[in-house]
Parts: sequence; structure tokens; C-alpha cells
Amino acid sequence: MKKIIIACLLATIAFTGYSQEVNDGPYVVYSPDSILVSRVVAGKSVLERFPSKAKGSKNIDVKFEGNGDWNFIVALKPELKIEPSEFAQPEKMFIVSDIEGEFEGFRKLLVANKIINEKYEWTFGKGHLVICGDLFDRGLSVTESIWLIYKLEGLAKAAGGYVHTILGNHDIMNLSGDLRYVQPKYMESAKILGVDYLSLYGVDSELGKWLRTKNTIEKIGDNLCMHAGVSPVINSLGLSVADINKLCRPYYDKVKVLKGVGDAKIDPFFKGESSLFWYRGYFFDPKATEAEVLETLRVFGVKRIVVGHTIVPENIGFYYGGKVLGIDVNRHSGDHQGALFEDGKWYKVNERVERKAL
Repeated sequence: MKKIIIACLLATIAFTGYSQEVNDGPYVVYSPDSILVSRVVAGKSVLERFPSKAKGSKNIDVKFEGNGDWNFIVALKPELKIEPSEFAQPEKMFIVSDIEGEFEGFRKLLVANKIINEKYEWTFGKGHLVICGDLFDRGLSVTESIWLIYKLEGLAKAAGGYVHTILGNHDIMNLSGDLRYVQPKYMESAKILGVDYLSLYGVDSELGKWLRTKNTIEKIGDNLCMHAGVSPVINSLGLSVADINKLCRPYYDKVKVLKGVGDAKIDPFFKGESSLFWYRGYFFDPKATEAEVLETLRVFGVKRIVVGHTIVPENIGFYYGGKVLGIDVNRHSGDHQGALFEDGKWYKVNERVERKAL
């Protein structure tokens, strides 16, 4: 029996890409008087402690073993604020979704399309980078990818641009304790660090605090952006994007929301068939009707709906006569694409600097 268990474990390790030489982090957690920065280096825990007063000036290193060219420095934000729900229409937008820890492809895509350069400097000017959910699970560089987005927020604002991070189902799952898709590497990291996995993104952690400031849906000019879609049930509630975000935010880290809380006001936002981060009605049966899509545009006062979550061969592409833009692609198979809005036109772009008008 022991041999069978060991064989199964080795097979799992080979399949997921996990190895005993775990490298992960950093994770920043706050105690009453200290900033604790922990990471896993070659399978061992490394901990640094700084006084709390250092937060406004503290920089932390994000390092890649074996590829120092990817390393970058992140300045901890002096404060974190809840994101607005509505924004004016930017002249340029670059929209992606479902990064899921695929740092290399994400980085290449941003560099190829001049969102950043090789040194991680913001080069998109007043443009907006929009991420429609799913930072977590499956990939091997989740932590690093999240820190990169965190870093780019500050750089974009300094240039007059913006980075929007909208939460998806995998983000809510990781905050609330549904860990069925977590890459085993991260459970091992928590074990090495001697903590519960959820504490890495808890209310006392920097990334946990930061994620809790994010929205489930945003109106960016003519575009309604979320992870999965807007079901007829959500339309019928007649809520604004600000109302929805205010209603949902207290439940991000509650395990019970994934099973429904028995509250007619909350359930539609966390049950799969109607949830903004689980709905698949634009692509799979029972499919949304043209009238239902039009109703979403009317309720929220937009021209199009932008969603990730569901991979279909035609992505990145328009549906319902240009009313829905689907942007999810299989990054784990090497498909790294995004949607670019520039000079009033939409394009499908990739990490090879190829551009196709939509």
C-alpha cells in the first residue's frame, strides 16, 4: 500500500509540474507591530521582519530562480482603497482574462503590445489595462503574477493610465476556501511556511487586503466588464454596478457563498447559473437570447459586454452582433492573446506582435 501511495504522489508531481525544490513568494503579512515578509527558497522558509512604520517606504523583491531577467521590485502601497465601479471611456484599452499563474506568457503579451517594457516600466501612457478575472490556480507563477499587477497599478496611475483587476470565480474560491483547483505547489508552500494556505491571502496580508478592494463588475466607458457574464436574473434586479459591488464585497471570503446563503439578495451573485463570475450563457446552452443581451446593455447603459471565463475556439471574438466580446483563451496550452481597443477600433493581438482587426 505504501508503494502505491508513493507512486501516485510521484505521478501527481509529474503531472502538475510541482517539484520538491519549491520557490514561491513573497507573502506580506502584518502583525500589530511588524511587517512579515516570507518566501520559500529551494524548499525552505525564509522570513524577514520589518517595523510597521516602514510600510509606506518598503520595497520587496519578487525573484525567479533560474531567470533573473524577470526579477522586479514592488513598493508596498501606503494605503489601499476600494476601487471605483465606473470609469470614463479611455482612448486605449488592453483587456485580458484568466491569467491563472502563467507569468511568462502574460509578461510576453504585455511587452509585445507595449503595455510595459522588458524592465517593467509602464509604456501604455493613459491607456487602461483591464484584467477580467482569474489570477489564481493551475499555473506555477500565481504569486509573481499578482505582484506584477499590483506593481503596474501604481506605474499606470503615475502616467495617467489605469489597471483594473476584476475578480473571477477562481479568485473568490481562493479567498473563501474552495481550493479544489489550487496548484499543489502552493499548498506545499504554505506547509513549508508553517501556515494555513488561506492566511496567505487573509485580511492581515497585503495581497489579501488588496484583493478585497477589487470589484466583481465595472463599467468602463461603453464597456461592461466582468469575469463570466450577466444573467437575466441579475438584469431583473435593476442594480447599478456600484450597488452590485457593495452588495458582494462582504462575501468574498465566506465559504458559504459558494453554496448559496439562502438570501434572495445575495444568492444570484454567488450561484453558478447566475453569478457574474460563473455564468456561461453567452456560449453554452441554455444560451442567452438576443433580447436578454440587449436588456443587459439597457440596464447598465453600455454598448458591449466583455467577458472571460469560457474558452471557445472563436476567441478572442465578438458575439451577438458585436454586443459581447469573449476574451478567454487557453494560456496553459501557450495561447496568449488579448483584446486591444485603439483609435476607435478593436483588435485581437498576441505575444508575437500579431494584430487582427475584430
